[in-house]
Amino acid sequence: MKIAILGSGYVGLVVGTCFADTGNRVTCCDVDESKIARLRRGEVPIYEPGLEELLQRNVAEGRLFFSTDIAAAIQQAQVVFIAVGTPQDEDGSADLSHVLAVAETIGANMNNHKVVVLKSTVPVGTNRKVRDRIASKTKQAFDVVSNPEFLKEGAAIDDFTKPDRVVIGCESAHARTIMEELYAPFLRTGKPMLVMDPASAEMTKYAANAMLATRISFMNEMARICEAVGADVNQVRKGIGTDARIGFPFLFAGVGYGGSCFPKDVRALVSTAKEHGYTPHIVPAVEKVNEEQKHLLFQKVKRHFGDLKGKHFAVWGLAFKPKTDDMREAPSLVLIDELLRAGATVTAFDPEANKEARRILGDKVRFADHALAACDGADGLILVTEWSEFRHLDLDEIKARLRQKVLFDGRNIWDGERVRAQGFVYHGIGVR
Repeated sequence: MKIAILGSGYVGLVVGTCFADTGNRVTCCDVDESKIARLRRGEVPIYEPGLEELLQRNVAEGRLFFSTDIAAAIQQAQVVFIAVGTPQDEDGSADLSHVLAVAETIGANMNNHKVVVLKSTVPVGTNRKVRDRIASKTKQAFDVVSNPEFLKEGAAIDDFTKPDRVVIGCESAHARTIMEELYAPFLRTGKPMLVMDPASAEMTKYAANAMLATRISFMNEMARICEAVGADVNQVRKGIGTDARIGFPFLFAGVGYGGSCFPKDVRALVSTAKEHGYTPHIVPAVEKVNEEQKHLLFQKVKRHFGDLKGKHFAVWGLAFKPKTDDMREAPSLVLIDELLRAGATVTAFDPEANKEARRILGDKVRFADHALAACDGADGLILVTEWSEFRHLDLDEIKARLRQKVLFDGRNIWDGERVRAQGFVYHGIGVR
């Protein structure tokens, strides 16, 4: 099948590459000429495990192409995916300007029947808006399908090729058949394709992210209560996670969520509800808890040291989560900003996000080439992102490098009793 992907960002590249890998002819388009040039050289502008190798193989085998000629890609395709960004507007709503502009471009270049698939995360009602924009530019027949993505950064290839489910919002038997054919290679293990109306498909994406964000904020609030009453949130997590109605995923206490999905989608859901006359209560509280949680590590540092002027800290982990270089709404940025404003200095290290962090922070902080080097001369070590390589500490080496033996564990990945036994002061989240 011939497919055009309009938007070669995170979602577009993963979707396009995975469809190409099952034998489709895919053209990924973007208006950014430098990005397309890099992709043609086999360079992936984002870090996602496994993506670069998969992309290069499908380019070499003649199934995956990159182009700035969006009109030609649309005209040659049977299926056109819209995968452009929906950034957050000033009022928290999703900015649909890019989506609607692309819809008009599709309509203007509609030379035969197309199935247009909305892959971008969009508020309820966008399917209809896209349909209207396309129709305003063409007399050709077409279908618009809502097909929200459920990709986790760091595991996107597996999430796409081994999905829990595929959600399709459509009102056409022809479009349903096309989508079933496209996704058949990924559903051979019996995972379902859930076909519903477009509004329900759009709402499913927001509801899923809001639920996952709620679990994170709920557990972070429990951690704050645990600290207040002298309980251990790790033990509490075991106590409630074994309840089959609750389960363990997304029940880790920490310094809050970030990234491109949860913060934006939670706010957009609140905005959408208000636009339709309902003021939600739970979802805004989820965001409020999360924003407060991002300040928690700094509060712990301040409580321990008092005046921070002249103090120097090592920060491990800058990306909002492991296995990505994504710094969008990362808790590390809040922490570093507060440390600098308090008069402290910072040396930071992240296995993948150093380059992106340097672009954002410039020369405000120093960047180390490896984790241990960041500790040299620091008054304390602060862990923000739980990369696997940070889990097993060389305590003797760290002790030799730090000026003061103080550890702040923002993800509860270290054994507090063990590190205290080695002479360190240990601060976790919601633990004794």
